[in-house]
Amino acid sequence: MKKKLGVYICHCGGNISDYIDVEKVRAAVENEEGVFLAKTTMFACSDATQKEIVQDIETNDLDGLVVASCSPKLHLITFRAVTERAHLNKYNYVHANIREQGSWAHSDDKEGATEKAVQLVKAAVAKVRLSKPLDPIKIPSKKAVAIIGAGIAGMRAAVELAHMGCPVTLIERDHFTGGRVTQWDILFTSDQTGKEIATRLYNEIIDSKNITLLTGAEVISNSGSIGNFRLKVKIKPRYIKGKCDDNKLRKAIEACPVEVPDEYNFNITKRKAIYQNYPGQYPQYPVIDIKNCTRCGECEKVCDNIDFSMKEEVIEVEAGSILVATGFDPYTPHDGEFGYNQNDYIITLPQFKRIIDLCDNDLSFNGKTIKNIAYIYCVGSRQSEGENTYCSRYCCTSAIHTSIQVKKKFKNVKKFHFTRGIRTYGKQELLYYESQKDGDIYLQSYEENPPQVATENGKICVKINDILTGNREISVEPDLVVLVTGMIPRADASISQIFKLPRGRDKFFNEIHMKLRPVETVVDGITIAGTCQGPKNVTESLNSSLSAATKSFSLVNKGELELEPIIAEIDKDICTWCGECEKACPFDAIRKVKHGDKDVAAINNSVCKGCGMCLPVCSVNAINLISYSDEEIESMIDSLADKV
Repeated sequence: MKKKLGVYICHCGGNISDYIDVEKVRAAVENEEGVFLAKTTMFACSDATQKEIVQDIETNDLDGLVVASCSPKLHLITFRAVTERAHLNKYNYVHANIREQGSWAHSDDKEGATEKAVQLVKAAVAKVRLSKPLDPIKIPSKKAVAIIGAGIAGMRAAVELAHMGCPVTLIERDHFTGGRVTQWDILFTSDQTGKEIATRLYNEIIDSKNITLLTGAEVISNSGSIGNFRLKVKIKPRYIKGKCDDNKLRKAIEACPVEVPDEYNFNITKRKAIYQNYPGQYPQYPVIDIKNCTRCGECEKVCDNIDFSMKEEVIEVEAGSILVATGFDPYTPHDGEFGYNQNDYIITLPQFKRIIDLCDNDLSFNGKTIKNIAYIYCVGSRQSEGENTYCSRYCCTSAIHTSIQVKKKFKNVKKFHFTRGIRTYGKQELLYYESQKDGDIYLQSYEENPPQVATENGKICVKINDILTGNREISVEPDLVVLVTGMIPRADASISQIFKLPRGRDKFFNEIHMKLRPVETVVDGITIAGTCQGPKNVTESLNSSLSAATKSFSLVNKGELELEPIIAEIDKDICTWCGECEKACPFDAIRKVKHGDKDVAAINNSVCKGCGMCLPVCSVNAINLISYSDEEIESMIDSLADKV
């Protein structure tokens, strides 16, 4: 039982003290059993207060600490570090959240908020009285990182890790690297093309001895955990040996009778079942699309490098940390959404960008010269009804930048922008200004009253109630309608299932905290980067990849990991192995082992997250959660039940 406890109650600059009488809270707890000192402070997280707490612990030989402030998601680690600087075990610190659970939740009831704060702090004091010093769990870690996805985020992270001397296995499911960026020409706020960026990164990868690149490779299982992930990777063959002679390859492609929609050009063109990479896609080796190939043998007659006897292989990759950079899918409108798939001249922005790249002198599509373009914004984003209620952030800038490029490349093209309000943040606002100077016309509607698209007598008509002109109905007859589509998560959810990565309401991968831990996931050892965690532009994706690379490196660099000791533990003498705990565990941390002559449960310390899901299903109460024992929780309940 702790004898000398310190309690600090934070004003949080008024966030707490405007609604909670912090002095009343201090007075209510200062005489609690074991409390040696109780103080209030304006900002508990400030450097000055942290130094004061360290001095108080050392001077008074405190053996327990409570800080009542904001959410532990923000500052639990902060105050644990304070206790360590004062040579007090950090697990003898308990955090009381009186902002989110007190002042913010009950801002309309100051007396009730104060009473609740007193109870929360008393409960924290009751818990810390029974707390025990704990030591982190130490496990060996393999100094290697596996990166899943070789778009620009994955490639940039691989290069950064290689520069730090860390071995990297870069795993790409497609046969070519570069991801979506290779499909774009000049990027906004940059004079570079996507192909140039992808080429530069690929060259750095090939030149590095620390990077192993696997293309046509798919992760199919994982049997490990932080420090020792063991991935099984299935590698699909290209069915072409070595590098083909260019002349033979051209003839083989010409001889192939199979044509399929070309996903690189978003299905506006077709390609053969045997095909070559596009500029910016690497390695520069052709591949046979075995799913669509009929094995007619025509290509084999002209190219002796083709080998249909090649087989898939499965290899094992070991890594101490996993970095996931699997990218995004562009939103595909539903049939009839703004006329999509009901008129050949209603297309998406990604398709239009490819058309611009494929046209030389005149802007044309399907044999028609394009002179008037209508851009309809927020297609697949900011939906009042549907799954995609979020803003994809990059779409406004991408559409405006594309419009500017049309002006530079082609003459006499009029552009009409049907928007719900423009979001070109930061320096991207300059592009909006340039577009307006170029003569682009911007119209705006409310979210609940979007533009209407109809085809009349073979002509497309777009109507809008424009709030910029007093809700006047304006109609335009464009040659081409471009639907400005947003980003959505990858349709393939296999990576999420293999690693049990949580997704947010938007279905993108979830980080722990967008500001404090922006690239970490709740699965220890797995970081995320790029657009797999939400819509980003190229610069933001690259920045997140550097952050994820740095975090992954910090996990594996020392060759040893320190893990949280707050995990489940089994009383083997009581356990009778019913298997219910194994079923309840969401992290596969429980397995059956022999203990003498009977089967019992055992905890994998490196995987257990201390979530407590196994405790309530144990019929014989053989499971205990370290630092949250029955005694500790019951003492907190007793304190909460007492009246102030």
